Amino acid sequence: MKKNLNNIVIALLAVSLVTSCKTVQNANNTQKGAGIGAVGGAVIGGILGNNVGKGGNSELGAVLGGVVGGVAGGIIGRKMDKQAERIEEELPGAEVERVGESINVVFDEESGIYFDTGKSAINSKSEETLKRLQKILGDYPDTNISITGHTDSSGAEAYNLQLSKNRAESVANYLKTHGLDPMRFSVQWFGETMPKYDNSTPEGRSKNRRVELGIVANEKMKKEALEEAEQK
Repeated sequence: MKKNLNNIVIALLAVSLVTSCKTVQNANNTQKGAGIGAVGGAVIGGILGNNVGKGGNSELGAVLGGVVGGVAGGIIGRKMDKQAERIEEELPGAEVERVGESINVVFDEESGIYFDTGKSAINSKSEETLKRLQKILGDYPDTNISITGHTDSSGAEAYNLQLSKNRAESVANYLKTHGLDPMRFSVQWFGETMPKYDNSTPEGRSKNRRVELGIVANEKMKKEALEEAEQK
């Protein structure tokens, strides 16, 4: 069932992206966000909304599940553009991607959030990155953050699942205990089940040991965007 769901989501996402690209060719990130939201957000969001979280689909759900679309989506997109640029400037090692109206941020072992082998405690290297991230997230309070943990395929699957959970929770707990509203955060974990790189190489395994953030508009931002859109 999970495999079939993934296939459905990928197919719907592909259709929505193709259609939106036809609609907003040569558009900037904000315009692309509005187009994707208007065309595919309601369908994709409806599927993903019930399949996100522990044992659910993926961090893709956090990024696409709350799409507003239309003019309001474009307004949200402009705000997300600024936040994404800020993350790229202040955390140059992170992989930052604008997806629709939201932001996906990936930290692997080379980009600022690193855990000692088999450990989940925040070490000094990771703390420096999280301090900068906390400041940025604090300057953009009208967002919610989904934190997702992943591992490579070394070791037992059950162990890796627990380790990814512990690491994602460590990141969330650090941010929550350093001035950010705990209600903004949700945590997911997938162990070794969602690799992005080849686990047969040391480089691939290193990149698969990662923490991802999905940054989405909260209800306040959505409401304000809808109200602003009605005035246009």
